[in-house]
Amino acid sequence: MQKAIYATVGIDELLSHVQALKGVGARFVQMHAERCVDDGSYRLVYTFINVRAAQEQIARDGNYAIENLVVEGIDQYQEIPSISSYYPAVFPFENEAHDLSGLAITDMQIDFKGFFYQVSTAEPMSVITPEVKAAREKAMKVRAAAEDKARKAAAEKVATAMAAAGEGTAGVGDAADAAVAQPAAAAGSDAQHDEVAAKAALKAAEMEAKLAAMDPEKAAKVRAALAAKAARDKQKKEA
Repeated sequence: MQKAIYATVGIDELLSHVQALKGVGARFVQMHAERCVDDGSYRLVYTFINVRAAQEQIARDGNYAIENLVVEGIDQYQEIPSISSYYPAVFPFENEAHDLSGLAITDMQIDFKGFFYQVSTAEPMSVITPEVKAAREKAMKVRAAAEDKARKAAAEKVATAMAAAGEGTAGVGDAADAAVAQPAAAAGSDAQHDEVAAKAALKAAEMEAKLAAMDPEKAAKVRAALAAKAARDKQKKEA
């Protein structure tokens, strides 16, 4: 049985981890870029397998592990060091991430300079539909509004505590401390609910964009499956 191990590393730690894997004889398997729905940042996943360790593990219990290095929070203009000096076989994956997503991968041993793929639209995987863009902007506005509401609520609590202090109310210090220690309390569940709703709308827009590009018959089957799943989830919640 195959087991996947994921280790999140910083962009400045990537090469040292890759070097360590190379040192123990791990083989490179694949690398790909994933785009985060919430903020548009990228997540890079590098997959390796230590063949010798896998063979020994399989002989013992039939299991083996593949190791994944994960780099998160990458923006489109952040420089990403190529791992091709350690694993030359990465070149098609790095060129693909550059050509399709527009990621700035530096020092590639084999660099197609943006011509690995012939595409009609530059960096097509970085393009979002108007619906997804609108949903993403809405989510950002909801998050900003929730944070602003929390700050205002905290300020009002402090002001109330200070006013009570001016009137000689006992225990004002404790009240002020409590107000500062709970800055988001007044924002409460309404702000959280709004943010959850915005994320749900964003995911729905992403799915609708995918369905629009599908064959109509296949899209109808997917919609039916999603509706059935939603019904099952609703029944579980009500049970």
